Amino acid sequence: MLLFDSRQPYPSRRSPVVARNVVATSQPLAAQAGLMALDKGGNAVDAALAAAITLTVVEPTGNGLGSDAFALVWDGGQLHGLNASGRAPAAWTPARFAGAVEMPTTGADSVTVPGAVSAWVKLSRRFGKLTFADLFGPAIRYARDGFHVTPMIAALWADTHARMAGAPGFDEAYLPDGRPPHAGELFRLPAQARTLEAIAASQGEAFYRGDLAKAIAAWVERHGGGLALGDLEAHDAEWVEPLRLGAFGAVLAELPPNGQGIAAQVALGLLEHTGLAAEAPDSVGSLHLQIEAMKLAMADLAAFVADPAHMDVVPEALLDADYLRQRARAIDPDHAGDPGAGAPAGGGTVYLAAADAAGMMVSYIQSNYMGFGSGVVVPETGISLQNRGAGFTLEPGHPNEVGPGKRPFHTIIPGFLLEPDGRPAMAFGVMGGAMQAQGHVQMVLRTRLFGQNVQAASDAPRWRITGGRGVAMEPGLPPDIYAGLRARGHELIMSSPDDVFAFGGAQLIRRLEDGYVAGSDSRKDGCAVGF
Repeated sequence: MLLFDSRQPYPSRRSPVVARNVVATSQPLAAQAGLMALDKGGNAVDAALAAAITLTVVEPTGNGLGSDAFALVWDGGQLHGLNASGRAPAAWTPARFAGAVEMPTTGADSVTVPGAVSAWVKLSRRFGKLTFADLFGPAIRYARDGFHVTPMIAALWADTHARMAGAPGFDEAYLPDGRPPHAGELFRLPAQARTLEAIAASQGEAFYRGDLAKAIAAWVERHGGGLALGDLEAHDAEWVEPLRLGAFGAVLAELPPNGQGIAAQVALGLLEHTGLAAEAPDSVGSLHLQIEAMKLAMADLAAFVADPAHMDVVPEALLDADYLRQRARAIDPDHAGDPGAGAPAGGGTVYLAAADAAGMMVSYIQSNYMGFGSGVVVPETGISLQNRGAGFTLEPGHPNEVGPGKRPFHTIIPGFLLEPDGRPAMAFGVMGGAMQAQGHVQMVLRTRLFGQNVQAASDAPRWRITGGRGVAMEPGLPPDIYAGLRARGHELIMSSPDDVFAFGGAQLIRRLEDGYVAGSDSRKDGCAVGF
């Protein structure tokens, strides 16, 4: 019996990994930390958390202790969703930003409440088998004794440090020699090791209500930010019901807003009403339809999606079958469009996946947002704070307008596929800002409609809409494909082979009859590992 198509039609440095216990993420030491948790008797949640905690040390360009996080967990019989994104400070009224053209992207007044630590606590308490402190060993060791910086992370460090240089506490933590570290260089974060020990010993209490919380609030206040101790004390991650949409022989589950996962569902729902199924995977017709559906979905995303308590439409209205059928009529099968939003009825990131032999599967993502986030690092703690405040808009009356206690619009999304009968099929994600929902669509179609294995789906050249009729394209397809897209009116921006950061990084674990097959993006330093 053919379990999966093992052919690799695209150039790759990777092969699929097949095992009964697997972890896939963007940094090898973090993947191994997850595998060690499984080997110690932990489950997939323990593995995911050990990897996530380690990533705050070994991949600081994408996440940190001041990150937000989201998760989807298949517990063996049911899918659970966790929203651990933080809210705006109580001081963030629209008047605070009066006169500004847009929300700050760096500095203390881009900092919202960090939620990742609360995700670790909630997931461990509900699902974990190992003790909370057991999860921190590799991270503490790498922070205290050092880790060797991997090539892609070194490149990102070099690309983004100039934007952060001089931010409060940044140089001391991440440029101790006055420069970013080189690939292969040993880098230590001793202050972060001490902070990790405090979080582990207090089960997160030190971070939200103890000495670490006081240090965070004091440092942000000192540099003009609005985040206060009360904002940290009030934070709590929330269990939420995933949204589901059936398309192309599978059910895509995404967390409900304030994230952008619903855009992937809308795009797939629209594509069900086109001729996509008759097209070859990398044909002009296939790519054109995908791009056009994604434009419509992203237009709706920008217009309607925010903290669900402030949305003018309920999320389910965007997934309504009649709405999707009507909205799909806006797709011209022969010409590129520049659509606006529809009218539904009222009403820097790291990703990892883990799965164990007992059937538990985890899709998990955490991020400081733009590279190192705000650039603000609390002295003597190693806590680098996110800049998720940049996700708000200053447009008066928009559902995502900045406001006290609101959750900002979020780019980071974990994905999960179910079979039509409810069985788990795949934990997956594609880190990378606005690429994420677009990447989810491409991964779902490649694995389900076109039958590609998870590594091939990850390796395939990607596209990314850039606004209007603009589309950024990776090289690797025959020239006539790009020419055909231009003939249909798409304004292509061809990336260089080295420009991989803009197209995200995928990690995928697909369930087999007795085990899993995992893939890890060759655009990143990481790997899939298993036993």
